[in-house]
Amino acid sequence: MLKGVGFGLRAGSIFVLMFVAVLSSCAIKRPKESVVQQSYAPQSIGMADPQVIDALQRKKKEQRNEKVKGRNDSITVFKKFLSVALSRSEYPRWLDSLYKLHDYRPFLQDQTFGGLVDHLRKTTLHGLDTNYFYLNEIGPRILELSQAQAKSETLKYPEKVQLELLMAAALLKYSRAMQYGLIAPDSLDKNYFLKTQAPDSSKIMRVFNAPDLLFFLDSIQPSSEAYRSLQKALQADAGAINRNKEDAAQTIKLNLERLRWQNKPDAQKYVLVNIPDYTLDVMEKGVSTLQMKVCVGEGRKESDPEGSRETPQLNSMIYSVQVNPIWNIPASIARKEISRYAARNPNYLSNNDIDVYQDGKRISSKNIDWSIVDVSQYTFKQRPGEQNSLGKIKFIFNNNSSVYLHDTPVRSAFKKKVRAISHGCVRVEKPMDLALALFGPGKTFDQIKTAMERSYPRAKYIGLPVKIPVYLTYTTAWVDDKGLLQIRNDIYGLDNLLYNEMKSRQMITE
Repeated sequence: MLKGVGFGLRAGSIFVLMFVAVLSSCAIKRPKESVVQQSYAPQSIGMADPQVIDALQRKKKEQRNEKVKGRNDSITVFKKFLSVALSRSEYPRWLDSLYKLHDYRPFLQDQTFGGLVDHLRKTTLHGLDTNYFYLNEIGPRILELSQAQAKSETLKYPEKVQLELLMAAALLKYSRAMQYGLIAPDSLDKNYFLKTQAPDSSKIMRVFNAPDLLFFLDSIQPSSEAYRSLQKALQADAGAINRNKEDAAQTIKLNLERLRWQNKPDAQKYVLVNIPDYTLDVMEKGVSTLQMKVCVGEGRKESDPEGSRETPQLNSMIYSVQVNPIWNIPASIARKEISRYAARNPNYLSNNDIDVYQDGKRISSKNIDWSIVDVSQYTFKQRPGEQNSLGKIKFIFNNNSSVYLHDTPVRSAFKKKVRAISHGCVRVEKPMDLALALFGPGKTFDQIKTAMERSYPRAKYIGLPVKIPVYLTYTTAWVDDKGLLQIRNDIYGLDNLLYNEMKSRQMITE
């Protein structure tokens, strides 16, 4: 047994020794592995051979060139379609600067297109033609886009560019229309002097920087009560007592455009004259506290095709009154009327309390033959009194048309339905009430009243303690306090001018 055990121990010892020897041999070979690894190193370094490096660099350069070429090609395509868009646009400078800023690349987001299309469809509610905003072209392209997206595809680049440019042009027009209107009012009427804000490009272009485009488009909707009331009347296809539905709708659309012009009063108290309505209102906090009839200037006719007698549209500040005024007769009236009356009747001037001046000095006119003299070398003034064409008081405000509000000795004129009969000034039905509304009760108003009642009148200027804004406007459609649509005659043909301009530019819907 012991021998067996000894043999077993010796055999085990021999096995251990052999195992250790094997391990030792492995340990001895490790350095050789490192030598083998080192032998591969020169081959790895060999991959950086100059020829290989040149090949890699050439490939990278070609890739860069391909990208540049692709970029240049896309710019070329974009500029090609942009050139067409600019030739059609009413705002080419704005559109070009916009895409120059964006390196002539599309930047509008597809997800905003649908919301914009909804707004464009609703332009009919503003009396505007949807096709003026390219909806007839945008619609089919939007359909193509939606079909491509449904197939997880994208539009080809040229189609994408064309849709982008149509959208941008539509946004420009829409932003302009809602914030400022589309027509410059003074371009149609030489007698338009209302202070009106010119379109501000920075405000119009904000549509492209809005964080939320649809919110921005909602925010620029005209929101005055007058505007919304006319929109409702248009939607309801409302008629008026003196107009059929078609005429009423057209007049509403024109006045919606007028309401988009940035020229509305913002003072708490002001005097408002609506020329075609022949009315004057004293407005306080949006409510009329005094209304009266007025007479305004005559409209255009064959003898006056230029409309020299039309009352201008303007705004100013009433700063003074002249009680028992002197009428400094305008040169045009002196030439066309006064001198002719004097030529037919030698006593006309004296009978109407009119004095004649030459070089600033009053002269006798008895020996002047008014049928042959040069009237331009004389000036004419009518003295205060019962016959004075300005009545007992005139309300003075600065303007370049030499017009003012004033009283009149011809009270019968206010009984007429059509009261476009003056030379351009506005004759007021209740001058004393107007003076009270402007000055308020007190010593100054009492002074005015006393001076107007004098038997021997003398001209006297009395300044307003606080200047009051005055607006002479032209409105032919509105909804009154009872919710009734009111339409007035286009006495100066300004509705017709506005319609023809909007129609020729395909702005107004039929």
